[in-house]
Amino acid sequence: MLETSALGDLIQISLLLERCRTLGVAVSLDDFGTGYSSLTYLKRLPAGTVKVDQSFIRDILMDPEDLAILDGVMNLAQAFNREVIAEGVETVEHGDMLLRIGCEQAQGYGIARPMPAAEIPDWCKSWLPEPHWPGLRRLSREAMPLLYAGVEHQAWVQSLESALRSGDSRRPPLSAHHCHFGQWLDRSGFANQPGFGKVDLLHRQVHQLATELCELQDQGHQDQAVERLYELFGLRDQLLKALGVFID
Repeated sequence: MLETSALGDLIQISLLLERCRTLGVAVSLDDFGTGYSSLTYLKRLPAGTVKVDQSFIRDILMDPEDLAILDGVMNLAQAFNREVIAEGVETVEHGDMLLRIGCEQAQGYGIARPMPAAEIPDWCKSWLPEPHWPGLRRLSREAMPLLYAGVEHQAWVQSLESALRSGDSRRPPLSAHHCHFGQWLDRSGFANQPGFGKVDLLHRQVHQLATELCELQDQGHQDQAVERLYELFGLRDQLLKALGVFID
């Protein structure tokens, strides 16, 4: 059932769905988050499953706000005893992120492409999850800031890449202490933990390189700056790997 379909008589729709459930019909609330009263629907509609719209899933690897929305939906669903299915899961990395925030059901090209109904039984018999997925568990609330920090950093790198490729002078903060990741690092206390110095060093190296690339662009060497983006991506990946040690 589409969430937007419940914009009419909520009481009547709820009664109708309850009758369906007494017949053994399972009810799912589709495209959750795209309507205007999602919390009311979650409370009032007798749906056992909430399907989060793909518009909130697509960018969870790069958009901390979308990640926060999904994390919030997971907590609400748990409070209301609802299951959650994430729509639009297209990559293994999306699956990794979902499992880390406790979402174990998903649909999308990262699981399978659309197929004729006759092919589904054989697909069910042969499909296997990614080898590392069974080992991923929901992070504790204490570890969640680390997950958000990684997403913030990826968003910053993506923003800088866009500015360098387009020649846009509106760039993300170049100071290692002014970006969201740097601000989190300064106030979180993690920088003082044993072994976290590598993360701090890599973060400062990222910003040093970013400053060099922006200076090249300002000097009229945009092509050179873009050609060196691979160096930025390499440092990004090293930082995320180092951060992942503390998440796992």
